[in-house]
Amino acid sequence: MATAPNHSYKVEITNRQILQIALPISLAILVPQINFITNNIFLGHLHDGSLADAGEQSLATAGITGVFYLIFAVVGQGLNNGLQALIARRAGENRIDEIGKLFSQSILLSLSLAAVCILFTYFFAPWILQLSIKDHGVKEQAVSFLRIRIWGLPFLFIYQMRNALLVGTNQSKFLIYGTLAETIVNIGLDYGLIFGHLGLPKLGFNGAAYASIIAEASGMFVVFVVIHIKGISKQLQLFNGFKFDAERTKLILTQSSPLIFQYVMSVASWEFFYIMVEHHGKRDLAISNTMRNLFGLFGVFTWSFASTTNTMVSNIIGQGKKEKVIELMMKIIKLSLCFSIPLAILLNIFPTAFLFAFGQNADFAQAAIPVIRVVSIALIMMSFSTVWLNAVTGTGNTDVNLAIEMITIIFYCMYVWLVLGYFNLSLVYGWMSEYVYWISTFTFSFFYMRSGKWKKKAI
Repeated sequence: MATAPNHSYKVEITNRQILQIALPISLAILVPQINFITNNIFLGHLHDGSLADAGEQSLATAGITGVFYLIFAVVGQGLNNGLQALIARRAGENRIDEIGKLFSQSILLSLSLAAVCILFTYFFAPWILQLSIKDHGVKEQAVSFLRIRIWGLPFLFIYQMRNALLVGTNQSKFLIYGTLAETIVNIGLDYGLIFGHLGLPKLGFNGAAYASIIAEASGMFVVFVVIHIKGISKQLQLFNGFKFDAERTKLILTQSSPLIFQYVMSVASWEFFYIMVEHHGKRDLAISNTMRNLFGLFGVFTWSFASTTNTMVSNIIGQGKKEKVIELMMKIIKLSLCFSIPLAILLNIFPTAFLFAFGQNADFAQAAIPVIRVVSIALIMMSFSTVWLNAVTGTGNTDVNLAIEMITIIFYCMYVWLVLGYFNLSLVYGWMSEYVYWISTFTFSFFYMRSGKWKKKAI
């Protein structure tokens, strides 16, 4: 084979191998979360002479816009996870020449999807938000922000394809370069564009949108420079024959489309949750946005182990070691719990340290602390449930992922509507919907993997 015959991309079932893949991924996930949290911290400190509660309204609006943008971001994430499983399978099979061909097709496909998402936002977002949001100020602020923020999608999607390539070929250590560049640019531009510092115009809430777009573009550029310098582009022939390939595009879509629908449904259900919370007032919506920040910050290790599960399960199956999959999963779950449990304990000991960073008062913190208690338990549940779910992804049975998500989302949305809409209970009970989600996810994924039906799947 013409590409790197002496380089093996096969993984081993050891704690060291798991950590070598997972820890760089956790840093790569942590940095965007820091960017998101930085946006919200700056917005929480935003003051407008014409609006007494400008900071709280900005946090409330950021909750709506953040989840709306995330709906489209997970389209790329679904494509990323499907591609990652394919690349890891080819790496396990030692079919290195196929990796570059898959990557090239994923770039073309991701740019096409980004164009569709941008058009959807411009034409349908105002109508959707008009129907679902009661507060006129929040609605107008959200529409203006989204029409700017959505232009970051092409950069984000290409960035995600890069992630799939590096994780799928067991080179996750190179993820950190792009993410660090993104963080530096985002924090600097947030400070400059939101408040008008560093000689930049004061754009207020929309300044966070411009900062995020430029940061995503910077991260994408830096990582491709790194890939080129390290010789990965040449080694994997990433851009040879960069033209449309119907067969490989169909393969990527076959693997990724169930994941895309799965993730879109998942985040859409979260948007439904936020809309129901918005009906309870700005305070509850602002608290819920800080909880989303909490999930992002404290969930980075869980998501990194989940991504590691996807690529390692696929790689091991590619090596012909299907009997080792459950053993691998149990090792990953133990490591995931070793990270999530101490973080949950820490969060319960020092909840106000996290909450006061958003520039809100003591009343806000007092109302949010009971919700933090609920969320901390959900973080532990997520740490093992998502490993089981991503193991299903690694087997290539992404249609099963979609089925699990559909059933789980039905239970989740029914609970949210009953608790927050019909019975009008407090936010604490509303956030217990996470228990419903993760218990259902674990149950269905566990029984499917234990059934052994996935062993017949070939991709």
